[in-house]
Amino acid sequence: MAQGFIKKRTKIVATISDKNCEPDFLRTLHEAGMDVVRINSAHLSPEGVIKIVNNTRSVSDKIAVLLDTKGPEIRTTICDEPIKFLKGQKIIIAGNSDEKTTASVINVNYGDIAGQVPSGAVILIDDGELEIKITGRKGDILEGSIENDGTLGSRKTVNIPQVRINLPSVSQRDLIFIDLAVKLDIEFIAHSFVRSKQDIMAVQKVLDGLESQIKIIAKIENQQGVDNLEEIMDHSYGIMVARGDLAIEVPFERIPGIQRMIISKCIERRKPVIVATQMLHSMITNPRPTRAEVSDVANAVYSQTDALMLSGETASGKFPVESVKTMARIAGEVEMEKEKYLEMPAGSLSGEVSAYLAKVAVKTSIRVNARAILADTVKGTAIRNMAAYRGVNPVVAQCYTYRTMRELALSYGVIPVFIEKKESVDEFIRTSLKDLLKRHVLKDNDILVLLAGNFSRGSGFSFIEVGTVEYLKERVMIGKSDLMA
Repeated sequence: MAQGFIKKRTKIVATISDKNCEPDFLRTLHEAGMDVVRINSAHLSPEGVIKIVNNTRSVSDKIAVLLDTKGPEIRTTICDEPIKFLKGQKIIIAGNSDEKTTASVINVNYGDIAGQVPSGAVILIDDGELEIKITGRKGDILEGSIENDGTLGSRKTVNIPQVRINLPSVSQRDLIFIDLAVKLDIEFIAHSFVRSKQDIMAVQKVLDGLESQIKIIAKIENQQGVDNLEEIMDHSYGIMVARGDLAIEVPFERIPGIQRMIISKCIERRKPVIVATQMLHSMITNPRPTRAEVSDVANAVYSQTDALMLSGETASGKFPVESVKTMARIAGEVEMEKEKYLEMPAGSLSGEVSAYLAKVAVKTSIRVNARAILADTVKGTAIRNMAAYRGVNPVVAQCYTYRTMRELALSYGVIPVFIEKKESVDEFIRTSLKDLLKRHVLKDNDILVLLAGNFSRGSGFSFIEVGTVEYLKERVMIGKSDLMA
C-alpha cells in the first residue's frame, strides 16, 4: 500500500547486540526510523557479527550495516571482580596484557606504556570513572596516585589526554573483523581512534588487498584526529563525531564547538557525518529522555548532521524501540523549523555539469514547491552532492546497485531505491515514476523534479526535467493498469 514520504530526513544509526537481534526486533526498529545497523566488534565474537548481519539482511535489503573496529586503543586487562579504589591510594600500572588487574596493579594491553607516558600525566580509565596521576616510573612500570574514589571492572578503556602513544593503526583483532566484514559484504567500517590519514590508509590497504568496496568512516575521538581532520577527510568516506572518548581527550567545554565545526566541514566536502555517544543515554533505563538530551539531539539536527547514533540505548537498554521513535520525532520536528536550503558552491564530486544540475534541482524543487526530486545513480556520488544542500524536499535515489542503495541510507534526506539499469531517459522516467507512485501517495498536480543521465557514457547528471505527476504519466504513457500491477 502506498505511503507518504519520510517523516524525517536525518538518518538514525542504531547499535545492535547479538543478544537482542531477532528479525522481528530489527524490523520494529526499522519501521520506527532506524536506517543503519551498527555493530561494535569490541564487544562481539565473529559468530555474533554474522548473526546480526544475517538477521538484518533478512529484514530488509535497504538497511546498511556499519562495523566498528577497535582501532589503536588501550584497555585494562580482566579482573576477577570489580575493584574499588579510594582517593589518595597508590597504584602501579604495567603493560602485562596476559596478567589480571588487581587492587595493587592495573595491567593494560599495551606493553610499552611505561616508555610512552611521562611523569605528571593523567590517565583516565572507563571514560573518566577512575583518574590516576602519574608520579614516576620504575623500569617498565608506572607509579601513580588515585585522584578520585571509583570502581574498575574488566577491559575498560584507557585515555591519556595530551599524550601521543605510538600504537599500530590496525590490530590483529581488527584484521580478523575487517576480513569478516568483506566476506559478509557490509557497507561501512567505522575505524576507531583515528589520529591521522595513516590510520585510514592502513585500513584501506587491507580493503584494497581484499578487493572490497567497503567505505571507511573515520571516528574522531582525540585531539590528533581533530587537528588532522582535513587529511583524514581526504581518505575517508565519512566522519563520526565520537563524543565519548573525545570528551575525555579534549576539554569537555570544547565538544559542542568541535562538533559543529566537523559537521560544517563534512557538509562542505560532501562527506556523510554521524554524531554519536549518549544522545539519549537516560533512555537505557527510562522510557522518556531528559530535556537536556532532547536539546542535544535537536542541536545536532539544527547543525545539519547526516545521521545520529544510538549506542547502549538500543544495544542493551530497556527501551530500544522507544529510543528510536523519540529520536525520529525530535529530528522530524526540528527539520520543519530549519531553513529549506543551504547555500554553497556547486562542488565537483560528480563533474562540473552534474554538480551544477544537482544544485539547480534542489533550488528549483523549493521554488516550484515540488514534492520530491527523482534521480538515478550508479555510485551515489551525485546524490551525496545533492544531499549536502540539505534541501527540504526528499531525494528519491534510483540506485543501479544494492550496495549504492544501502550506502545512501547514511545520507541526509535521501530515499534510496534499487532499480535495474536503464538505457534511456524515457525508460528511466517510466520505471522510476511507476515505482514512486506505488510506494507513495501523490496527486496528479504534484510537481516532481527529475534528474538523470547515468545511462549515457558519462557519469553524473546530464538531464533535468520539471513536471506534474499528470504530465509525466502522459509523457511516458503510464495508465491505471500499470499502477495496479
